[in-house]
Amino acid sequence: MADNDWKKRLGVVYSTDPNFKYVTSDVTEAKTLPPEKQRLIVTIDRRQRAGKQVTLVAGFTGSSDDLAALGKTLKTKCGVGGTAKDGEITLQGDLRDKVVALLQSMGYNAKRGN
Repeated sequence: MADNDWKKRLGVVYSTDPNFKYVTSDVTEAKTLPPEKQRLIVTIDRRQRAGKQVTLVAGFTGSSDDLAALGKTLKTKCGVGGTAKDGEITLQGDLRDKVVALLQSMGYNAKRGN
């Protein structure tokens, strides 16, 4: 049954070749670096957000689960909403100084951008 899993082949065009064997590529996530080797940059952004300010934490290298855990920690300690996806953490409001201080206290190499 594992060779006939159709969900992995969505979007593949049918082949009339009887010798065709569909091969999936296994993409693995990057291994999470220890906090002292991470180089995080904390910036502020207003683009495409109707004038609202958000704090962006970019430069995280690691799995999406670890990124989500770090994002949840920052959101809890700052008391704001936000999201963690695409290797970037977004927090509502201008919290650059507070986020840099929190990240440095957790052992991350964090730097304040613009």
